[in-house]
Amino acid sequence: MAARLDELDRKILVELQRDAGQSLDEIARRVGSSKTPVWNRVKKMREGGVIRQQTVLLDAEALGFEACFFVLIRTSEHEAEWQAAFLQALRDRPEVQEAHRLAGDIDYILKVRVRNARAYDAFYQALISEVKVHNVTALLSMEEIKSTVALPL
Repeated sequence: MAARLDELDRKILVELQRDAGQSLDEIARRVGSSKTPVWNRVKKMREGGVIRQQTVLLDAEALGFEACFFVLIRTSEHEAEWQAAFLQALRDRPEVQEAHRLAGDIDYILKVRVRNARAYDAFYQALISEVKVHNVTALLSMEEIKSTVALPL
């Protein structure tokens, strides 16, 4: 169920999505409020699960992670035991930035960030040594055109 948010809550969330490192004073100024009501609303949204966590976005290429692969996985295995092992294998690999179970011909899609093609191959070899998959297709992203974690509030 969607949380009930008013216009001020939404403005606060837009500011936090833009830069969660800014001070409460700055957020309050930008949303046309004062510090205490902003702090109370942020606290309430954290407690209500609207705000899950605050983190820092790093520049992958600046840190040497120049290759981004989208990995399409088809499997003939659908038992709970296989699925648990597969999900654990994904959680154990920091290269996997996103993983989604899909409807349609492809069962899973992964976003995998690595330094280069050799690093992707090492990831791939490790994954298939742990869990059986029917078919894997890796697509190398040539250029990131848009990337955001901000929701359209």
